[in-house]
Amino acid sequence: MKAGDFVLGGIFTFRTGYRGNVPTFQTRPDPPTCLNTNIREFKFAQTMILAIEEINQNPAILPNHTLGFKIYNSCGMTNIIKSAIDLANGQREIIDERNCTKADTAQAVLGHSGSAPTVAFARIIGRFQIPVLSHFATCACLSNREEFPSFFRTIPSDLHQSRALAKLVKHFGWTWVGALSNKNDYGINGIAAFIQAAQEEGVCVEYYQAFEQTGPLRELRKVVETVKRSTSKVIVAFMSHREVKVLATELYKQNVTGLQWVGSDAWITDHSLTDSEGHSILVGSLGFTVSKAKIPGLEEHLRQLSPSQFPDSQFVRDFWEDVFDCALNDSANTQRKPCSGSESLQNMQSYFTDVSELRFTNNVYKSVYAVAHALHSLVTCEEGRGPFYNGSCADTKLIQPWQVLHYLQNINFLTSQGERVTFDRNGDPPARYELINLQHVTSGTMHVSTVGVFDATLPRDLQFIMNGLKIVWGGGSHTVPVSVCSERCPPGTRRVLQKGKPVCCYDCMPCAEGEISNITDSVECFKCHIDYWSNTRRDACILKEIEFLSYEEIMGIVLTFFCLMGVILTAMIALVFLHFRETPVVRANNSELSFLLLFSLTLCFLCSLTFIGRPSEWSCMLRHTAFGITFVLCISCVLGKTLVVLMAFRATLPGSNVMKWFGPTQQRLSVLGFTLIQVVICILWLTINPPFPFKNTNHYKEKIIFECALGSPVGFWAVLGYIGLLAVLSFLLAFLARNLPDNFNEAKLITFSMLIFCAVWLAFIPAYVSSPGKFTVAVEIFAILASSFGLLSCIFIPKCYIILLRPEQNTKKHLMGKTKDIQC
Repeated sequence: MKAGDFVLGGIFTFRTGYRGNVPTFQTRPDPPTCLNTNIREFKFAQTMILAIEEINQNPAILPNHTLGFKIYNSCGMTNIIKSAIDLANGQREIIDERNCTKADTAQAVLGHSGSAPTVAFARIIGRFQIPVLSHFATCACLSNREEFPSFFRTIPSDLHQSRALAKLVKHFGWTWVGALSNKNDYGINGIAAFIQAAQEEGVCVEYYQAFEQTGPLRELRKVVETVKRSTSKVIVAFMSHREVKVLATELYKQNVTGLQWVGSDAWITDHSLTDSEGHSILVGSLGFTVSKAKIPGLEEHLRQLSPSQFPDSQFVRDFWEDVFDCALNDSANTQRKPCSGSESLQNMQSYFTDVSELRFTNNVYKSVYAVAHALHSLVTCEEGRGPFYNGSCADTKLIQPWQVLHYLQNINFLTSQGERVTFDRNGDPPARYELINLQHVTSGTMHVSTVGVFDATLPRDLQFIMNGLKIVWGGGSHTVPVSVCSERCPPGTRRVLQKGKPVCCYDCMPCAEGEISNITDSVECFKCHIDYWSNTRRDACILKEIEFLSYEEIMGIVLTFFCLMGVILTAMIALVFLHFRETPVVRANNSELSFLLLFSLTLCFLCSLTFIGRPSEWSCMLRHTAFGITFVLCISCVLGKTLVVLMAFRATLPGSNVMKWFGPTQQRLSVLGFTLIQVVICILWLTINPPFPFKNTNHYKEKIIFECALGSPVGFWAVLGYIGLLAVLSFLLAFLARNLPDNFNEAKLITFSMLIFCAVWLAFIPAYVSSPGKFTVAVEIFAILASSFGLLSCIFIPKCYIILLRPEQNTKKHLMGKTKDIQC
């Protein structure tokens, strides 16, 4: 304790763990017995004293005013709350013989290191608007201004730390982790925030267990059994160093090693872990903690400590005896060598005098300066320009806690090390952490390395940065551990959740045909564009094969060959007929229609070629119209020849004058008339809805059929139907004239040819409808060739046979004689 114009209270726990009696409410309970020494807390208190001494010696801060302090060493929740109430109520001091008293309420309370005790007393003294500043209480619950209206801290909230831990495990691909915490507000709220942030990052928590170091032993055993049965290799421990020590010891005894620990700032750099029996299994631990800093003069201040500075402090006496392994003059411990208290810490190497890893200690230092700057603004306020009613300032002789609270909320200054100190509206500082790797732990020593940073003030994608330094992993390994429920799904597959398990547990299912996934761990497969298809690995879309009847493939070559053979054969027959045009066989069979028929058959063979090759707008219109017109021309010639044969017999009857209607002119007109009808049908078809090139994707999934769509099906079937009508008419007339008495009955030949023609095209219709892709075109070409060869063979080949091989039959006498008819 030290007097001053303004008093700062401090609540620290120099001893952790206590043993108390269960109250009977019949007698006054004995005070709890504190157990273990906590040197870090004592260093915090000494840092507070150093900061106050610096401020008192600095004329630029609080001129003509001094700071005093009251530091309470309290263990156990009850004593901590009682200390806070004492600081809020104020010990009263008699100032004259009239028993007047003076209020000695602390202007602000610094502490506590634990979140649970801080939550307890900050809720109480916050109602009196007395500022509470913590250097180590990180529970996110303390940011609630309704519950804790006067709370501030110089350490970031666990909300940021939890998110940073979630980003950390996600960064290393650990999607399957276990979570542990202690059973207080710090652990429960911290791990809850981590689990929520982990779910947002796609990380699953296999289990969550909580226990207290002072709780039943069965809770600790339950946690150990859970860890042993788990499949995850990463443990996120959001707890204090006390729970970590007992848990590490128990796991070490049961030989549970090789785990990757990820810890909160409450234990990751705590030096007391070196005293744990299981400290070796913590090697490789990763965790976030506040940035390291230097405090000038602290080491010298710590080394000047002596029991004479605190004659009433039993803790300082015990600390001195432990450091020098001696017994002070009035100590009851006679087993140690005696000492006087005048020993020096100047050359002593211990954790207490080590200032190489100042992290939370620096937060204590900043807290003292934050209160000092708030009080400085208060006492240097100019009347009329103040922040209160009508520009008034606070009365420095009677400062109200709410006035200090106002100035504290608005502080903004730089420390001597260049670090900015400010608070947001919830009393929290900017969140910035260093990623610590616990690389070496032995009894009494701990070596950590800063391997990254997390800065919540930066854009979301830039908050977590690794510095590239070598990391020691869990159990001292040099390879990054793997902790996943299911292995990652490679491209070409998608994740399918396993029933009843978390989203991180899944099976990898191959993408269906026509679908791909080109990233690892894809949750769905994407369909390829209609012109593309998936490759065999299902990780890329490739252009579909375009299929059409080509001149370069075997089927196209064969069909082209038969087309050309038909043209050549027709040309040869035409030459024979031309050469023997004066012979009776040629003259008796209407040579003019025969030559026109040969010409139309040549066109029929040639139009087949338009069906082969890559479809285009012009080829699609040409192939169907050319086919329709040439075949009508061909059938018209056949029909004309049939009518001539039939009418020629009728003309031989006495008194018949019918042949004048079937002379050469009428024959030409009939052929032209029948053909013009088809021409009109084709023109209407091409005008209304013509054929067009079309990419058909319905028959095959993996390839595109490039074909000619009919445009108007009515037009196509009208063209085909008209040809069929003429063919049936020719067949009927030829059939009626098949038995006419003539040595060379052409009607019989026409009957056979029309029979073949009709049979081919009747078979064509179902084949055309059912054939897929380029086979549809091949069927159409085959029908054209078959019907053309049928006409050519049945009508002209027998005549060529007589002309070339039986010239003796090519006479008028023979033709007029009663010889046996030659048939096809």
